[in-house]
Amino acid sequence: MATIKDIAQLASVSIATVSRVLNYDPSLSVGDDTRKRIFEIAQQLNYKTLRERNGTAAKEMTRIGIVNWYSDQEEMLDPYYMAVRLGVERECFQRQMEVVKLFRQERSYYNEWVGELDGMIAIGRFEKEDLDMFPASMDKIVFVDSSPDDQRFDSVIIDLRKSVTEVLDYLVHLGHQRIGYIGGHNIVNNKRVRDEREVTLRDYLKNKDIFHPQFIFTGENLFSEDGYVQMSRAIESGELPSAFFIENDSMAVGALRALHEAGIEVPGAVSLVGFNDIPISEFVQPPLTTVKVHMEYMGETAVELLAERLTTKRSIPKKVVIPTALTIRSSCSDV
Repeated sequence: MATIKDIAQLASVSIATVSRVLNYDPSLSVGDDTRKRIFEIAQQLNYKTLRERNGTAAKEMTRIGIVNWYSDQEEMLDPYYMAVRLGVERECFQRQMEVVKLFRQERSYYNEWVGELDGMIAIGRFEKEDLDMFPASMDKIVFVDSSPDDQRFDSVIIDLRKSVTEVLDYLVHLGHQRIGYIGGHNIVNNKRVRDEREVTLRDYLKNKDIFHPQFIFTGENLFSEDGYVQMSRAIESGELPSAFFIENDSMAVGALRALHEAGIEVPGAVSLVGFNDIPISEFVQPPLTTVKVHMEYMGETAVELLAERLTTKRSIPKKVVIPTALTIRSSCSDV
């Protein structure tokens, strides 16, 4: 029978680290690569925790599968979904639920764990056509940041249209009439995912007759380097708007660097607003005005919904809308 010592040797970490990872200790500071390596080795060795080796306890323990829209590498570049996942894992730990991370295999999320799962939490922008990747018999799935089937599955979302409208109301109140947008095409599984932020911005500006299509800059991804590239394109065009709304804070950080390198003052010449309020946002120069999204709370709420559905046998799905808040810092000024 495999032991923690066996796993520690193969993973090149201490026995204490293995024990704390396998028991989902929230106070442990360890890299995601290390955490993933430990879980993979434990599965390969068919390691069983004390709880699992106790037949009665194993039956009583709820086992939850986590599906992430992002790969591990992408998650590190855009910490939005990492924060959601950490919220899920922390709440599962508090409720003594076992967490199993599921990885996509061709066109499904099936693996050796699926038959033993009590429920699943899917993090990301899943659409209706993505549902065939999930077990057909599994109704106890909570989607976070999307709601592909309101009639069947629980979901936790934010009101993107309301959030973006609040941003644009703020910029217009400051006197901005030339407002640009930087975002990503969101190509997932070889198809473009519709982003409500860009759609809302276009609709809002058209309704006020201040839409300038030349100020819309979008690329393939949503990372800092993409924000840098798109802002560089905007600068090279020779015509900048007085303000930019940027799809997320990671891109905004890259865009801010491009403006600094070009000697363009923020907010003197160009105002910036991001989205998500990731930790670095208040420490860049100038501190970034952004939309606060309660990412970890979204993950916690997903676990609460799933736990309720498991214990009460509820059959009617719920959609929970988590509020956002415009966080005003120093990256915007009036015209």
